[in-house]
Amino acid sequence: MQNNILREITPLTQSDCFTIFSRVKTEFDFPMHCHEELELNFIMNAKGAKRIVGDHIDEIDDLELVLVGSNLPHVWQTHKCKDKEIREITIQFHKDLFDDKFLRRNQLSFIRNMLEKSARGILFSRQTIEQIKPRLILLNQKQGFDSVLELLSILHDLSISRNMHTLSDATFSNAELSYNSRRIERSIEYMNQNFQKPITLTEVAKLANMTDVSFSRFFRSRTGITFMDSLLEMRLGHASRLLIDTTQSVAEVAYNCGFNNISNFNRLFKKKKGCTPKEFRESYSYGSRVFI
Repeated sequence: MQNNILREITPLTQSDCFTIFSRVKTEFDFPMHCHEELELNFIMNAKGAKRIVGDHIDEIDDLELVLVGSNLPHVWQTHKCKDKEIREITIQFHKDLFDDKFLRRNQLSFIRNMLEKSARGILFSRQTIEQIKPRLILLNQKQGFDSVLELLSILHDLSISRNMHTLSDATFSNAELSYNSRRIERSIEYMNQNFQKPITLTEVAKLANMTDVSFSRFFRSRTGITFMDSLLEMRLGHASRLLIDTTQSVAEVAYNCGFNNISNFNRLFKKKKGCTPKEFRESYSYGSRVFI
């Protein structure tokens, strides 16, 4: 199923920093796709449309701004949208627009963190969108160096904005997030290698040479979520990938991802994704079925 996702060759050339498309349309008709370039996508007047980014599926509101990382599958579908004047502005820029050494500078730390998170897709808050919207609309009118400076300024302001929300699970998108801690990275690596089997807090805490309580606090302070929530997210990410890439039954997917109870798997999947595993597979297939 994964092979049916369109590998898009964008019109962005190596001679340009970025490209921008601004259009008004009546529906979304482009299929599920991915590309090397990062994409900042602004959508207005499309309440009820469906967004699929990685393994995240949701209906959107009348204002939408999402940063999609390199090679992350994504699509917007008309779904329940009734408006016939959908406004869309898409900005695509090279994944190496920012040199890695440049991003390591202190003043670029927020942009660096945002670009790392974009591997999972980032949804920005309504407040942020309303603040950035006029600048996105006017960006197409700027030329040359001024346009590049304005894009950098927009990305910086987005990177320091509040309430940004990552969309896809890291295990689905193969995102490599930096936690600035070898203990956490070693723990995450162990969980990724053994998610099919029962994993306890105690055994992972031992890898970090910490007590259960200390490791639990340390893990949450570095990742923002609890150890158990992280393990669940990891297993659901792998499950989402199997639902898309294989023809395994839902029960097989559940057992192959460390869930020993199919009812519990269905409940947790729906709570996290907003749909059942079966509905998720059908929605994702719909987004790419043009190429079957």
